[in-house]
Amino acid sequence: MQTVDVLVVGAGLAGLHTARLLARHELNVMVVDRRRSLSAGIRTTGIFVRRTLEDFDLPDHLLGPGVRDVLLYPPSRRDPIRLTSDRDEYRVADMPGVYEHARRAAESAGARVVLGVRYDGSSAGVVRLEGAEPVRARFIVGADGARSRVARDLGLDVNHRLIVGAELVHTIASGTTTPAFHCVLDPRVAPGYLGWVIDDGHHAHVGVAGYPDAMRAGVRHLLEEFAADAPGHADPTGPVERRGGPIPVGGVLRRLANPAGLLVGDAAGAVSPLTAGGLDPCLRMSELAASVAAGWLRTGDQHELRRYDGQALRGRFRGRLLLRRVLAGVRSHAAAEAAVAALRGRAGRAAAARVLFGDGSFPDTDPLLARPVVNRYAAS
Repeated sequence: MQTVDVLVVGAGLAGLHTARLLARHELNVMVVDRRRSLSAGIRTTGIFVRRTLEDFDLPDHLLGPGVRDVLLYPPSRRDPIRLTSDRDEYRVADMPGVYEHARRAAESAGARVVLGVRYDGSSAGVVRLEGAEPVRARFIVGADGARSRVARDLGLDVNHRLIVGAELVHTIASGTTTPAFHCVLDPRVAPGYLGWVIDDGHHAHVGVAGYPDAMRAGVRHLLEEFAADAPGHADPTGPVERRGGPIPVGGVLRRLANPAGLLVGDAAGAVSPLTAGGLDPCLRMSELAASVAAGWLRTGDQHELRRYDGQALRGRFRGRLLLRRVLAGVRSHAAAEAAVAALRGRAGRAAAARVLFGDGSFPDTDPLLARPVVNRYAAS
């Protein structure tokens, strides 16, 4: 039976970024993922916000054109509110390419990435794997998604407040669209969240998300209904890809780590509770997680684990959690029309711009870092 310092379960962006940073601490790191290809089973649109683009060296050739305009639509789809930034606020990534880039970065740092292997539980440091021999691991990192099995096996907190999303990806001719982010607040197709259209210069992403208990027609049916007349989009060719899955919106979990392991990414609830954006928080929390795990494995001092404090992070965005509850309560056509109407005034537009263009979508983890870590995504 092989022995590793750290076994990372899940080769998404959070898992691969954490693995790379841990390997740079000269730890023996292994990453396993049940997918046989990182281009399979993608669940995210791949929208990177300005804050992430400024703070991390993302591969520019894998990012679409900058998006400065956001259009907010009521259920009637008439007279949208246009918000325009003087800077590029969003860029949509080629996520298969980003995952492969992250994999190469992790492997270049010394981590081993094994695909086609499913996590099947752990006990007393021995991890059972479907498709491979068991592994003895000193520490386990759960990067296995919103419904993390690792979290349950380690006795850590699990996500309970989830929305479910689905998306169609369409090919578009380069240069035929003006980059914009179209957001539709319509509880008939996206109860408690919204529908969206955004393009990366090569593909248009058309999606909906909402609370599953209110999606009586089913998310796939509602997506097809929305896509039939989604604003800012025309599709003569049909979708080339479907994406979707659960999204945690309850905020960062309180209990994230113990001596046996910790959680990152969606497994940790590292998603903005209001906007449901998870790419920026997964990178930021992965840096803290890697520092904590490396310190714990080096010293055995449980004060290291206490730095990975979900309660401290939750306390820094109570307002977003409150707004999430407000948005969840918008369940009627009339309420949605009124909500958009309330944003048309100067104060409403300023509030919307602060959410969509501001820097506070997820708390900064830097104060929780006891010492500096490499804050760069590209392989060294």
